[in-house]
Amino acid sequence: MIDLKKAQEVFKEYLKDYNQEDGSIKLKIIHTYEVVKKSEYIAKGLKLDEENVELAKLIALLHDIGRFEQIKVIQEFNDNKLNHADFGVKVLFEDNLIRKFIQDNQYDTIISKAIWNHNKYKIEDGLNEIELLHCKIIRDADKLDNFRVKEIDEFKDMFPKIYNENTINNEEISLKVYQDFMNHQCIKLSDRKTIIDYWVCVIAFIFDLNFDISLQYVSDNNYINKLIDRIKYENQNTKEKMEQIRKCAEEYLNNNNCDFSCQKIKES
Repeated sequence: MIDLKKAQEVFKEYLKDYNQEDGSIKLKIIHTYEVVKKSEYIAKGLKLDEENVELAKLIALLHDIGRFEQIKVIQEFNDNKLNHADFGVKVLFEDNLIRKFIQDNQYDTIISKAIWNHNKYKIEDGLNEIELLHCKIIRDADKLDNFRVKEIDEFKDMFPKIYNENTINNEEISLKVYQDFMNHQCIKLSDRKTIIDYWVCVIAFIFDLNFDISLQYVSDNNYINKLIDRIKYENQNTKEKMEQIRKCAEEYLNNNNCDFSCQKIKES
Protein backbone atom coordinates (compact mmCIF):
# COMPACT_ATOMS: atom_id res chain seq x y z
CA MET A 1 0.00 0.00 0.00
CA ILE A 2 1.27 3.50 -0.88
CA ASP A 3 0.82 6.17 1.80
CA LEU A 4 1.98 9.26 -0.06
CA LYS A 5 1.19 11.62 2.81
CA LYS A 6 3.50 9.65 5.11
CA ALA A 7 6.20 9.54 2.43
CA GLN A 8 5.99 13.33 2.07
CA GLU A 9 6.36 13.74 5.82
CA VAL A 10 9.46 11.52 5.75
CA PHE A 11 10.88 13.57 2.87
CA LYS A 12 10.27 16.80 4.77
CA GLU A 13 12.16 15.35 7.75
CA TYR A 14 14.95 14.15 5.45
CA LEU A 15 15.45 17.69 4.12
CA LYS A 16 16.27 19.04 7.59
CA ASP A 17 19.86 17.89 7.02
CA TYR A 18 20.25 20.50 4.26
CA ASN A 19 20.48 24.27 4.11
CA GLN A 20 17.13 25.02 2.54
CA GLU A 21 18.00 28.71 2.15
CA ASP A 22 20.80 27.86 -0.26
CA GLY A 23 19.53 28.78 -3.74
CA SER A 24 20.67 25.56 -5.41
CA ILE A 25 19.22 23.35 -2.65
CA LYS A 26 15.96 25.29 -2.67
CA LEU A 27 15.74 24.85 -6.44
CA LYS A 28 16.01 21.06 -6.09
CA ILE A 29 13.41 20.92 -3.34
CA ILE A 30 10.89 22.93 -5.34
CA HIS A 31 11.72 20.87 -8.41
CA THR A 32 10.95 17.65 -6.54
CA TYR A 33 7.51 18.82 -5.46
CA GLU A 34 6.75 20.16 -8.93
CA VAL A 35 7.72 16.85 -10.54
CA VAL A 36 5.25 15.15 -8.19
CA LYS A 37 2.52 17.45 -9.53
CA LYS A 38 3.51 16.85 -13.15
CA SER A 39 3.68 13.09 -12.65
CA GLU A 40 0.15 13.21 -11.29
CA TYR A 41 -0.91 15.37 -14.25
CA ILE A 42 0.50 12.88 -16.75
CA ALA A 43 -0.75 9.77 -14.94
CA LYS A 44 -4.28 11.14 -14.65
CA GLY A 45 -4.13 12.31 -18.25
CA LEU A 46 -3.33 8.74 -19.21
CA LYS A 47 -6.37 7.65 -17.16
CA LEU A 48 -4.34 5.34 -14.93
CA ASP A 49 -5.92 3.79 -11.87
CA GLU A 50 -5.41 5.33 -8.42
CA GLU A 51 -2.68 2.87 -7.47
CA ASN A 52 -0.53 3.82 -10.46
CA VAL A 53 -1.20 7.53 -10.00
CA GLU A 54 0.04 7.28 -6.40
CA LEU A 55 3.01 5.18 -7.49
CA ALA A 56 3.95 7.77 -10.11
CA LYS A 57 3.82 10.48 -7.45
CA LEU A 58 5.97 8.44 -5.04
CA ILE A 59 8.57 7.84 -7.74
CA ALA A 60 8.60 11.58 -8.42
CA LEU A 61 9.11 12.36 -4.74
CA LEU A 62 12.14 10.06 -4.65
CA HIS A 63 13.56 10.54 -8.15
CA ASP A 64 16.18 13.13 -7.15
CA ILE A 65 17.11 11.76 -3.74
CA GLY A 66 20.56 11.19 -5.21
CA ARG A 67 20.89 14.93 -5.87
CA PHE A 68 20.72 15.66 -2.15
CA GLU A 69 23.08 12.79 -1.41
CA GLN A 70 25.57 14.30 -3.88
CA ILE A 71 25.88 17.30 -1.57
CA LYS A 72 26.85 15.04 1.33
CA VAL A 73 29.49 13.17 -0.67
CA ILE A 74 30.97 15.63 -3.19
CA GLN A 75 29.50 18.97 -2.00
CA GLU A 76 28.04 19.81 -5.41
CA PHE A 77 25.47 18.72 -8.00
CA ASN A 78 27.75 17.03 -10.52
CA ASP A 79 26.77 13.89 -12.42
CA ASN A 80 30.21 13.65 -14.00
CA LYS A 81 31.62 12.93 -10.57
CA LEU A 82 28.65 10.99 -9.16
CA ASN A 83 25.57 10.10 -11.20
CA HIS A 84 22.63 11.14 -9.04
CA ALA A 85 20.20 8.54 -10.42
CA ASP A 86 22.59 5.64 -9.86
CA PHE A 87 23.50 6.94 -6.42
CA GLY A 88 19.86 7.49 -5.53
CA VAL A 89 19.08 3.85 -6.28
CA LYS A 90 22.02 2.76 -4.14
CA VAL A 91 20.99 4.88 -1.16
CA LEU A 92 17.35 3.85 -1.41
CA PHE A 93 17.72 0.14 -2.06
CA GLU A 94 21.20 -0.93 -0.97
CA ASP A 95 21.23 1.26 2.13
CA ASN A 96 17.50 0.55 2.63
CA LEU A 97 16.36 4.18 2.89
CA ILE A 98 13.30 3.19 0.83
CA ARG A 99 11.68 1.52 3.85
CA LYS A 100 11.32 4.89 5.56
CA PHE A 101 9.14 6.04 2.67
CA ILE A 102 7.14 2.87 2.04
CA GLN A 103 7.00 -0.38 4.00
CA ASP A 104 5.51 -2.46 1.18
CA ASN A 105 8.28 -3.87 -1.02
CA GLN A 106 6.05 -4.95 -3.94
CA TYR A 107 6.84 -1.74 -5.85
CA ASP A 108 10.60 -1.79 -5.28
CA THR A 109 11.63 -2.96 -8.73
CA ILE A 110 9.39 -0.45 -10.51
CA ILE A 111 10.60 2.42 -8.32
CA SER A 112 14.23 1.40 -8.72
CA LYS A 113 14.00 1.06 -12.51
CA ALA A 114 12.18 4.38 -12.86
CA ILE A 115 14.68 6.32 -10.76
CA TRP A 116 17.70 4.67 -12.38
CA ASN A 117 16.40 5.43 -15.88
CA HIS A 118 15.07 8.93 -15.29
CA ASN A 119 18.26 10.75 -16.30
CA LYS A 120 19.74 8.30 -18.80
CA TYR A 121 20.13 9.18 -22.48
CA LYS A 122 17.56 6.51 -23.25
CA ILE A 123 15.56 3.95 -21.31
CA GLU A 124 17.22 0.58 -20.89
CA ASP A 125 15.93 -2.45 -22.78
CA GLY A 126 14.21 -5.43 -21.23
CA LEU A 127 11.67 -3.71 -19.00
CA ASN A 128 8.18 -5.09 -18.55
CA GLU A 129 5.10 -3.02 -19.41
CA ILE A 130 4.53 -1.44 -16.00
CA GLU A 131 8.22 -0.69 -15.46
CA LEU A 132 8.43 0.98 -18.86
CA LEU A 133 5.28 3.01 -18.20
CA HIS A 134 6.62 4.50 -14.99
CA CYS A 135 10.04 5.13 -16.53
CA LYS A 136 8.31 7.16 -19.24
CA ILE A 137 6.14 9.08 -16.78
CA ILE A 138 9.02 10.19 -14.54
CA ARG A 139 11.22 11.08 -17.51
CA ASP A 140 8.48 13.27 -18.98
CA ALA A 141 7.55 14.86 -15.66
CA ASP A 142 11.19 15.61 -14.87
CA LYS A 143 11.70 17.24 -18.27
CA LEU A 144 8.50 19.26 -18.06
CA ASP A 145 9.58 20.76 -14.78
CA ASN A 146 13.05 21.45 -16.11
CA PHE A 147 11.38 23.82 -18.56
CA ARG A 148 9.75 25.63 -15.63
CA VAL A 149 13.07 25.79 -13.76
CA LYS A 150 14.87 27.25 -16.76
CA GLU A 151 12.12 29.81 -17.25
CA ILE A 152 12.07 31.30 -13.75
CA ASP A 153 15.12 30.39 -11.66
CA GLU A 154 18.31 32.42 -11.40
CA PHE A 155 21.20 31.43 -13.65
CA LYS A 156 23.52 31.62 -10.64
CA ASP A 157 21.44 28.94 -8.90
CA MET A 158 21.26 26.71 -11.97
CA PHE A 159 24.97 27.10 -12.77
CA PRO A 160 26.59 28.04 -9.43
CA LYS A 161 30.10 27.04 -10.49
CA ILE A 162 30.27 28.40 -14.04
CA TYR A 163 27.71 31.16 -14.53
CA ASN A 164 28.93 34.52 -15.79
CA GLU A 165 26.54 36.97 -17.43
CA ASN A 166 29.02 38.16 -20.03
CA THR A 167 30.03 34.60 -20.89
CA ILE A 168 26.53 33.23 -21.41
CA ASN A 169 25.55 36.14 -23.66
CA ASN A 170 28.61 35.70 -25.87
CA GLU A 171 28.95 31.93 -26.05
CA GLU A 172 28.90 29.78 -29.18
CA ILE A 173 26.83 26.64 -29.66
CA SER A 174 29.04 23.62 -30.15
CA LEU A 175 28.68 22.19 -33.66
CA LYS A 176 27.80 18.69 -32.45
CA VAL A 177 25.10 20.05 -30.15
CA TYR A 178 23.57 22.10 -32.94
CA GLN A 179 23.66 19.21 -35.40
CA ASP A 180 22.07 16.79 -32.93
CA PHE A 181 19.26 19.21 -32.16
CA MET A 182 18.47 19.79 -35.82
CA ASN A 183 18.44 16.03 -36.30
CA HIS A 184 15.83 15.67 -33.50
CA GLN A 185 18.26 14.10 -31.06
CA CYS A 186 18.73 14.72 -27.37
CA ILE A 187 22.10 16.12 -26.38
CA LYS A 188 24.58 13.86 -24.64
CA LEU A 189 26.12 15.11 -21.41
CA SER A 190 29.62 14.60 -22.79
CA ASP A 191 28.91 16.87 -25.78
CA ARG A 192 27.92 19.91 -23.70
CA LYS A 193 30.79 22.39 -23.57
CA THR A 194 29.10 25.72 -22.78
CA ILE A 195 26.06 27.02 -20.89
CA ILE A 196 24.44 27.65 -24.28
CA ASP A 197 24.97 23.95 -25.07
CA TYR A 198 23.21 23.12 -21.82
CA TRP A 199 20.37 25.47 -22.75
CA VAL A 200 19.95 23.79 -26.14
CA CYS A 201 20.06 20.43 -24.35
CA VAL A 202 17.01 21.41 -22.29
CA ILE A 203 15.07 22.57 -25.36
CA ALA A 204 15.96 19.26 -27.01
CA PHE A 205 14.05 17.44 -24.28
CA ILE A 206 11.01 17.72 -26.55
CA PHE A 207 12.51 14.98 -28.74
CA ASP A 208 12.40 12.53 -25.83
CA LEU A 209 8.92 13.24 -24.48
CA ASN A 210 6.87 10.05 -24.53
CA PHE A 211 3.28 11.26 -24.36
CA ASP A 212 1.17 13.64 -26.42
CA ILE A 213 -0.02 15.25 -23.19
CA SER A 214 3.61 16.17 -22.42
CA LEU A 215 4.23 17.75 -25.82
CA GLN A 216 0.98 19.66 -25.49
CA TYR A 217 2.06 20.93 -22.07
CA VAL A 218 5.27 22.38 -23.54
CA SER A 219 3.32 24.00 -26.34
CA ASP A 220 0.59 25.38 -24.07
CA ASN A 221 3.18 26.99 -21.79
CA ASN A 222 5.17 28.47 -24.69
CA TYR A 223 8.37 27.09 -23.17
CA ILE A 224 10.39 27.07 -26.39
CA ASN A 225 10.06 30.80 -26.93
CA LYS A 226 10.43 31.58 -23.23
CA LEU A 227 13.72 29.71 -22.94
CA ILE A 228 15.20 30.95 -26.19
CA ASP A 229 14.25 34.55 -25.46
CA ARG A 230 15.66 34.50 -21.92
CA ILE A 231 19.27 34.91 -23.08
CA LYS A 232 20.67 38.00 -24.80
CA TYR A 233 22.60 36.66 -27.77
CA GLU A 234 25.42 39.09 -28.50
CA ASN A 235 27.18 36.50 -30.63
CA GLN A 236 25.54 36.82 -34.07
CA ASN A 237 26.29 33.24 -35.09
CA THR A 238 24.68 31.92 -31.91
CA LYS A 239 21.69 34.22 -32.38
CA GLU A 240 21.08 32.92 -35.91
CA LYS A 241 21.42 29.30 -34.86
CA MET A 242 19.01 29.80 -31.97
CA GLU A 243 16.42 31.12 -34.43
CA GLN A 244 16.84 27.94 -36.48
CA ILE A 245 16.45 25.93 -33.29
CA ARG A 246 13.27 27.87 -32.48
CA LYS A 247 11.85 27.17 -35.93
CA CYS A 248 12.75 23.48 -35.72
CA ALA A 249 11.27 23.06 -32.24
CA GLU A 250 8.02 24.83 -33.11
CA GLU A 251 7.55 22.69 -36.20
CA TYR A 252 8.23 19.55 -34.20
CA LEU A 253 5.66 20.49 -31.58
CA ASN A 254 3.13 21.37 -34.25
CA ASN A 255 3.27 18.12 -36.17
CA ASN A 256 6.19 15.96 -35.00
CA ASN A 257 7.52 16.05 -38.54
CA CYS A 258 9.85 18.98 -38.92
CA ASP A 259 10.64 18.75 -42.59
CA PHE A 260 11.73 22.19 -43.77
CA SER A 261 14.37 23.51 -41.38
CA CYS A 262 15.42 20.38 -39.54
CA GLN A 263 16.94 18.51 -42.40
CA LYS A 264 19.91 16.31 -41.74
CA ILE A 265 22.91 18.61 -41.38
CA LYS A 266 26.25 17.44 -42.59
CA GLU A 267 29.43 18.58 -40.94
CA SER A 268 31.24 21.04 -43.16
